[in-house]
Amino acid sequence: MTRAGECKTTCPYCGVGCGIIAKFDDSGLISVEGDPDHPANYGGLCSKGSALAETMSVDGRLLKPTINGKHSTWDEALDLVTSQFKDAISKFGPDSVAFYVSGQLLTEDYYVANKLMKGFIGSANIDTNSRLCMASSVAGHKRAFGSDTVPVSYEDLENADLVVLVGSNLAWCHPVLYQRLAVAKDQRPDLKVVVIDPRRTMTTDIADLHLPIDPDGDVALFMGLFTHLVKTGAHDQDYIANHTQGFNDALAHCEALTFESISAKTGLELDLLQQFYALFQKTEKTITVYSQGVNQSRIGTDKVNAILNCHLITGRIGKPGTGPFSITGQPNAMGGREVGGLANMLAAHMDLDNKEHQHIVQSFWNSPTIATNQGLKAVDLFNAVDRGDIKALWIMSTNPVDSLPNSNFIKNALSKCPFVVVSDIYENTDTNRYAHVLLPATGWGEKNGTVTNSERRISRQRAFLPAPGEAKPDWWQLAEMGKRLGFRDAFSYSSAADIYREHAALSAENNNGSRDFDIGAHSNLSQSEYDDLNPVRWPITENKETSSTPFFSNGNYFTSDGKARVISIESPETKLKTNLYQLNSGRIRDQWHTMTRTGRSTRLSAHLSEPFAEIHPHDAEALNIEAGDIVELKNDFGRILVRALLTSRQKRGQIYVPMHWTDQFASNARVNSLFPPIADPISGQPASKNTTISLQKFDAEIYMFLLTRNKPTLPDDAYWASVETEGGWRTEFAGYATYQKDLTTLKNCLSIRSGSEPLFYEDNTKGQTRYAWFKGTRIEAVLYVGPSPVSVSRSWLCAKFEEDFSDPVERYKLIAGRAPVNEIDKGAIVCSCLSVGANEIAAAVQAGYCNVGAIGKKTKAGTNCGSCRSEIAEIIKKNMLVAAQ
Repeated sequence: MTRAGECKTTCPYCGVGCGIIAKFDDSGLISVEGDPDHPANYGGLCSKGSALAETMSVDGRLLKPTINGKHSTWDEALDLVTSQFKDAISKFGPDSVAFYVSGQLLTEDYYVANKLMKGFIGSANIDTNSRLCMASSVAGHKRAFGSDTVPVSYEDLENADLVVLVGSNLAWCHPVLYQRLAVAKDQRPDLKVVVIDPRRTMTTDIADLHLPIDPDGDVALFMGLFTHLVKTGAHDQDYIANHTQGFNDALAHCEALTFESISAKTGLELDLLQQFYALFQKTEKTITVYSQGVNQSRIGTDKVNAILNCHLITGRIGKPGTGPFSITGQPNAMGGREVGGLANMLAAHMDLDNKEHQHIVQSFWNSPTIATNQGLKAVDLFNAVDRGDIKALWIMSTNPVDSLPNSNFIKNALSKCPFVVVSDIYENTDTNRYAHVLLPATGWGEKNGTVTNSERRISRQRAFLPAPGEAKPDWWQLAEMGKRLGFRDAFSYSSAADIYREHAALSAENNNGSRDFDIGAHSNLSQSEYDDLNPVRWPITENKETSSTPFFSNGNYFTSDGKARVISIESPETKLKTNLYQLNSGRIRDQWHTMTRTGRSTRLSAHLSEPFAEIHPHDAEALNIEAGDIVELKNDFGRILVRALLTSRQKRGQIYVPMHWTDQFASNARVNSLFPPIADPISGQPASKNTTISLQKFDAEIYMFLLTRNKPTLPDDAYWASVETEGGWRTEFAGYATYQKDLTTLKNCLSIRSGSEPLFYEDNTKGQTRYAWFKGTRIEAVLYVGPSPVSVSRSWLCAKFEEDFSDPVERYKLIAGRAPVNEIDKGAIVCSCLSVGANEIAAAVQAGYCNVGAIGKKTKAGTNCGSCRSEIAEIIKKNMLVAAQ
């Protein structure tokens, strides 16, 4: 940890792996900016990365080990953890214990967890939340290439002539990469972009062609493309003959598909199919980028291989500007793959069921045993917890109560587990409440190690802040358990650098080019060389420096005969139409995972501050649902309440709900409670993009908007959603009139301190009631109540917490809930980076600033990370249409 100054490190969010310069003084982090020298982002940052400094408060941090809710020492906690695991192993065997880890861990943390479980406990029961985002890509790569190899780079995106984005909302999920693509397209207008997604996302605004495919229609789409490429002679017969196997059988599986049957299976019009197929056919330099829309499916692995097949039969792989590109969701999902963090892998990309690989790893570790059978993958792992087969479970840096499918079942399973350990940086999560032992972990800015981004680039995360309280790195916690289990020599690490050197040495052990992952050149790094390590793409072998030559440029793969496999895929059955709706889930622009970090930034929460369902206006009209209503989504697995957002970007019959909201921020909005525990049979990845639900309006009797100093305590049988704002909390509420009746109870719910002065307004004709409480000259709480969604200037009100209200006139303005003509009402925040609202952008349009660039010059909106530029364009279009009427 360095004192006052600045530190180059890496962003802890998505798999782009952006470099960051953190500036700080002795009191903590002051600001962050993009690192102009980092080859992933060249200085760019998205809204989440830009707001990192706002999420670093120690408020809410887990600062001491706890046992059954009471503080303990580290020795007491680790002694208990070790004894419980040891007891379970002695009575029920090594498969009675498990680790469930995370792509939030650094590679060094991941390595020690995998080594301890597979080499010393002797079970493969270690799986990761990366199972939820990229396991199907791993399985598809291994089937086709014989290895989990991502063969392309970010530069390939910029060098391609056609970029196909499949199930990837790049603009919101990987904004910096999206901006790199947008710049490339501006510089080379002939670069074409195709977006394949059921929704017209913000990413489609850059697209030359959007294919609004039905959920899980991707396999049929790419099987049809396979046949089209062959029929039109676009396949490379020499490449197929010399470098692949399985072509004829795969073609036989595809040939029965006609354009009409593909149209029926995909929901796409024939004209769109023909346009896409012709574009792919004629464009040699093609990159296909795919993400969770492909992976998170009951047929995810087949989707991956359907895409890979099209690149293999055209030889569009191993060359600049070509190839299939799996974009990971987490900052170190790739690092977890490298160390064998999945239940079906060994370390260093070695195979769990390969006896030679087992011997290499066990001999290198000098371990008493080695796992030889696959462990339990995420869904199966928690099924085993529910059955009682898992007696001791350690969860690290993840929140499965919210992130796994059938999440109400996960709650119940954890409540029955005899012993649960959770290591986390925060005290209150939905998962932590089920822990017998809580262990405080270090977070971003406090721990040292490495991460690997989506293009195989290893970067350093560096510590520049002191660990708060008694927080310790995850690798240290695991190593201490290893020592207590009797394996002191194997876990006597003094630093993250020790672990990294061992990890690098294992990657080179008996390798000699037989395996793709090799960073052997780093096995002898000194401490200072590790500290100063620059971002670098692997492989980095002991015999030579990293090569710029793409993987598979010579047509050689990591299969037994060196040839890639063209995989035969069965055409999926067309789904029968029902009167139910198809539910899809995913991310929004400014939040991350379950909001434990981003939910602490008032700026990020200002963009979309409550859970919502995107509904096509025609569907809403048929159900008597209006914009802003609360809607109930329900099936056999659960029920949620969210706000209705009506948009023609959503297809009819389909509903989209973000994945981020938890019980910490909303009464009942965990969308994963609606997804069944169905997983791809090959990869074990859950299907989180397509299930059926019923939809109806939630008939609330009252609606409230609240501003409070402290987070309010509200009933869970109603709808509420709370996020932090400057000086306090903002909350939306919809429920029953009984919650309004008793003012004393209401004050208690709002945590209003005694001695606060009330101000009251009531309009019986409109059924509206408004309250404001003041403590001295400051707001204590404000409450607006009505029979329909409350219409007040929310962004203007949220800015009032720190103002002086000694003037009674100002207090009555607050009760009115509207900005006076001499004050700015930003409206809904569009540009989170620079806090520019929709009203400000609309005013600029009305003043004659009628393109995104001009709006940026006038308001600064869209001039930082650029991920709001599509929304700015929509506001421009809407206001120009109004002006033209």
